[in-house]
Amino acid sequence: MADVAQQAGVSRTLVSFILDGKPGASDETRQRVLAIADEIGYRPDSAARLLAQGRSRTLGVMMDVRQLFQAELVTHIYPAAERLGYEVLLSANLPDRTETTVVDSLLSHRCGALVLLGPRSDQEFLRQVADRAPVVVAGRRLPGVTGESPLATVRTNDSKGIRQAIDYLVGLGHRSIHHVDGGTDPGSADRLRAYKTAMRAQGLADEITVIPGAHNEEAGAEAARAMLAAPALPTAVLAGNDRCALGILDVFTRAGVDVPGQVSLMGYDDSRLSENPRIDLTTIHQDAHDMALNAVELAVTMLVDGPARASDVVLEPTLIVRGTTGPPNN
Repeated sequence: MADVAQQAGVSRTLVSFILDGKPGASDETRQRVLAIADEIGYRPDSAARLLAQGRSRTLGVMMDVRQLFQAELVTHIYPAAERLGYEVLLSANLPDRTETTVVDSLLSHRCGALVLLGPRSDQEFLRQVADRAPVVVAGRRLPGVTGESPLATVRTNDSKGIRQAIDYLVGLGHRSIHHVDGGTDPGSADRLRAYKTAMRAQGLADEITVIPGAHNEEAGAEAARAMLAAPALPTAVLAGNDRCALGILDVFTRAGVDVPGQVSLMGYDDSRLSENPRIDLTTIHQDAHDMALNAVELAVTMLVDGPARASDVVLEPTLIVRGTTGPPNN
């Protein structure tokens, strides 16, 4: 902007007015300034302009690049933010990069609000972050979230989703239904609890079997090997998420186990890879588009209007039936 002002022979303030479309300059001066700006390739520094206005229109987003569903969330977060006039700054949490580091990095870049995808940190840490900037947690339930603090959640009704999965498998005739849980991964405790509740509701308390796992392919593969080493296979397996289910499917297929002829297999998330014709995974669908849209709208609302609008948005899951499930082979 200083270069434009120097070449045009006017003040930097006048250049700012002209580039912002404000009155205060003659048509001749306006045209000269705009021509020089175009000639030297001037582009506005949006971050600096927002800081000059005393507020940030950048949303900081933390994601795990290894999680397919979070990648889908990000693809919807960008257009949702842009429609509201906000930019997105993305930062990844990795095995050697803590969530504290990610949050500090985003805030150091003056992000106005944060959208944290499936954070692992405890709730007290998240509340402390919310004291520094409005925070929306996507894909995880936080007990006791109210409108009294700038901390909101957007999530799927995991209890209902798992119940749908168990009811569907039981409806096919399955009784021996194992669950590979997600370990300490976000959402896994709710899904494990829902599995046990749904099995008891179906009169299958004696059939409850939980195999320790995590929300990744390696954990699914290890769980599959454990099932293969057992005296008998279950007739159905409900994995903690799609990535875990893919690990199970790979090991079962290599071992000659027919899916779904011998064992039906279900995932959770409905990530894009699950609908690949060579995978064709039956799963519980989480609406990535609506989750992203609600997360962005909540973050912007809290940033503009304060914490009074903070809330817990719960989205409905949907059963997606594909080729990895069928009746048990009696």
